[in-house]
Formats: sequence, C-alpha cells, structure tokens
Amino acid sequence: MTHRFLAIDLGAESGRAILGTLDAGRLALEELHRFPNTPVRLPTGLYWDTLRLFHEIRHALAICGRERKIALDGIGIDTWGVDFGLLGSDGALVDDPRHYRDARNDGMLDKTFAVVSREEIFRQTGIQFMQLNSLYQLYAMKLAGSPALRTAARLLFMPDLLNYWLTGVAKSELTIASTSQFYDPVQKQWAFDLFERLGLPQAILPEIVPSGTKLGVLLPEVAESCGLAPETPVYATACHDTASAVAAVPAQGSGWCYISSGTWSLMGAEVDAPVINDKALELNFTNEQGAGGKVRLLKNIAGLWLLQECRRQWATEGREYSYAELTAMAEEAASCGAILDPDLFTASGRMAARIVDYCRQTGQPIPAQPGTMCRCILESLAATYAKALANLETLTESRIVRIHIVGGGSQNKLLNRLAAEATGREVIAGPVEATAAGNILVQAIGAGVVSGLDEARRITSQSLQFSY
Repeated sequence: MTHRFLAIDLGAESGRAILGTLDAGRLALEELHRFPNTPVRLPTGLYWDTLRLFHEIRHALAICGRERKIALDGIGIDTWGVDFGLLGSDGALVDDPRHYRDARNDGMLDKTFAVVSREEIFRQTGIQFMQLNSLYQLYAMKLAGSPALRTAARLLFMPDLLNYWLTGVAKSELTIASTSQFYDPVQKQWAFDLFERLGLPQAILPEIVPSGTKLGVLLPEVAESCGLAPETPVYATACHDTASAVAAVPAQGSGWCYISSGTWSLMGAEVDAPVINDKALELNFTNEQGAGGKVRLLKNIAGLWLLQECRRQWATEGREYSYAELTAMAEEAASCGAILDPDLFTASGRMAARIVDYCRQTGQPIPAQPGTMCRCILESLAATYAKALANLETLTESRIVRIHIVGGGSQNKLLNRLAAEATGREVIAGPVEATAAGNILVQAIGAGVVSGLDEARRITSQSLQFSY
C-alpha cells in the first residue's frame, strides 16, 4: 500500500516542502516548494518572519491539495531549536518570535549563573551552555521587564507554534522541548525548580508529547483553502531538525556517530540514557532527546555558518560566489596552516574580517584570499570534529569507527575528506535530505506504517543515496 507524507523542513536559511512516498519498503522524496527564511532586523531586535513562514507552509499545502490533488497521510514540521513564540490568553501572538542570534542574549549566561549555578543547571537539564538557549532568552525577557512575558499564557517552540496554527492544538513535542535547557531528561518533565528559582512563569509551559504523536487534523479553514481533506492528520514528528536527521541516518549496529552538517555541525552519538556528569559538563556536551526514546549526546559546533557569513560579506563587497565556486577554490588553495575555533564566530557580520583579526591576534598565518579562507574554515571544522570525536568516545566509553555525515553539508566532498583525514575514521556521506526523510519516517512510525527506528533506517539505506 502506498502512503504519502509531507515534510515541512525549516532551516536557518531556507525552508522546503518535501513529499515522501512510502511503497513496498522504499521511500521516494520529491521537493514541492522551496522558499527563503530571511530574518528581519528591527530597531528592537532580530526577528524571524514567522507569518511569512506560515504563508509559505500554506502555499505548500495548496500545491499538494489544489494543484496536485494529493491525498496526504500526514503532515509534519521540523525546525531549528530553542526559539519560541508566546501566546496570550486569546491564543494570539503577544510578540514576534526572536532570532537566537539576537543581541538581547549577550551576557545572559553570567547573569543566570548569579542566581543558579552552572553546575546546578547542567544537573537538571544536561544541556550544553550557549547563550542562545531558550532559558537565557526567557531570562533576558524577565530582566528587561518584557510586557510579552508578563501577559503570556503559553510558550510554544517554533514547530509547535506552526503546528498550532495548522490544528489549534497547543502542545510541545519532546525533541524540540529538550533543546530549551529547561527540560529535565531524568525526571522526564519540565525543570520546574529551575523556572521557580529564576522567577519564570511555570504556567506558560505546555504539555509535552512524544515524537510521532498525532496532534489532530487540519483546521477546517486551512483544509478548505488548501484543497486538502478535512481529516488530514498533522503529526508532531521529531520536530527538532537534528532529531529528524538522526532518525534517518543509514546506520546499522553499533560503533557509529553522526554529524548533521549545515549551518551548524551537530556531532554526537545515540545513547539510551542521558550522560549527566562532571566530565560531560567540563566538555560542554548536550543531552537532547531523540526519536524512539533515544538520547542524542552531542556537541553543537558552529558549522558552515562561517562560510555562509563570509560569502555574505564578500557579496556586499561586490564579489559574488556560489557555494560550489567557493568549495572549488578551497580545493585548489594551499593550506595556510591557521586553525580557528568555530565557536568563537557565532555572531553575524564581518566574518571574513573577523577571521583575519583572529589569526593576527593568535599569531597564525592570515588566509588573505577567498579560497584560502574557505580552506581554513573547512580544515578548522575537521579539526574540531576530531576533538569532539575524542571527547565523545570518552563520554560513551566506546570506540567509534564510522562517522555518518548527513544533511546539506554532506555534499561538501572536501569537508568530508578533511574530516576523514582529521579523525582517522571511515566517513559515510549522505543522505542530503536526511532531515526531510526522518521527518517523514517518524510520521510514518506515528501512523503505524513503519514499526520503529530500525525499520526507518533500513528504509533509508534501501532508498536514499549515500557514499563512502
């Protein structure tokens, strides 16, 4: 029997609507709609254009229903983590969702630690410390006396918010909730004590549901305007994009880890229980929830963001390069020998100039040309992967022999090769569309069409392209 699911996959640069057709144990993917995801800078901060994103989602649904006459067995949305919207008692947004790179988060780690220690926050959440985490965004709002926070009745993370607008159901999916740094993976509930000590309103926290939960069906107005059946179900898939990507890693057995490669490089292993101890705290690893009851023990690394920002800077200077051109230039360039710490470059703006300044300040050779700069970035990422791999083996007390690189960044053959050289491990690249595939397969698990993660990964291995 043939089943069709729609994955709405929203990344930091773009969104896609991918139709997945499951038939006889094989998955075929078709891109129906692609659109930019461009943040909006206002005098008050940096925001996501959330209403535009929802408009594009409705357009994708109309392509399925009105144009293609496709009967969908499910719809699922995945996005990046940590960011959220706040709803008032009437269900309307009380403020536009902020971008995780907004400047209001600056300095919030230290201000939070002045109330609750770093060690205690990690004990309760097991999450890597980054100032972009939801916890610090909320605490920044509290310290600023935010009217939106004072009047909010419900917090919904980005995919939860979009699901709410499709269905009217205001619940939070587990994998996205776990990115917040106020979910307790041991108690399997919100970290209520942490909220109380920081003076944050517990009443805004929604019910948490597991990956694959059927939230409901499309609201009548949405179904009618898009030409879809009123009983079309919407699933809380693995709503964090990395969780969806990991669900589609074509791995078998043990001894493997993954890198979800894109704007961020998320490198980790799938474990059965959170690893929350002094060593994990010291190494700043994170325990995010995964599909199928798994835990994603991983390190967030500022990935191809550095390259994206360099490209943006060069474009403003009148030098337009495609990503393919930049990678080709990096292939031809000799290594300058400089190694960056990618996580020092998470802010936007003047990326190439900041890299030059960093190399000068650290006494390293300066990558003066675009090709040399790109190679320096890719070599630095590979070196960071090698360090993260060693730390991951320490935390899991196991030997990792294979690295699965999935997502858009898996197309960068130079980075894959550099990663293999730096780590001394076998690298398997692809599938490129792992996030959309995982989104679809987790929906299918929820619908009872696929039995679980093992079958989902067999389907990925049989259906989608990857290379050694």
